[in-house]
Amino acid sequence: MVDGAQRSVEAPATDVAVGILVRRDGQGRECAFLLTSRPPGKVYAGYWEYPGGKFEPGETLEQALARELHEELGIRIAAVHPWQEELFDYPHARVRLHFCKVYEWEGDFDMREGQQMAWCSLPVTVGPVLPGTLPVLAWFARDWQHPGPLTVPAPPPAGG
Repeated sequence: MVDGAQRSVEAPATDVAVGILVRRDGQGRECAFLLTSRPPGKVYAGYWEYPGGKFEPGETLEQALARELHEELGIRIAAVHPWQEELFDYPHARVRLHFCKVYEWEGDFDMREGQQMAWCSLPVTVGPVLPGTLPVLAWFARDWQHPGPLTVPAPPPAGG
């Protein structure tokens, strides 16, 4: 968990659906994942993360993720595979990230919020990455038996 000195551990967390879009190689092994940059005007603008967003009232995880990925990327996703959950205290918010793998989608990617996208493997060469992204990179490193670094150092984005 990221230390949030100004937040009480009792503060309610905002639930966030996070999509880990995964490509597979010719043998069906996971080999790449999609990262997107945070758009201008948002907290941590220019940092890289997995796409997704907050649940709307009454939404399930699958509904929230499908809506968010369509709103942000212009795609329609197939099955959602819940994977991991992490609680993070950022200086501006406490969030519960629901990480889900997605292997199938339809449509062309359309960066509807002015963000950038990159298909990545380990080590990640875009950056900097948002702190909430780091555990996922560690899980991929474990699952893919990647012994090296998770990221290549990158300077902070302008205005981030």
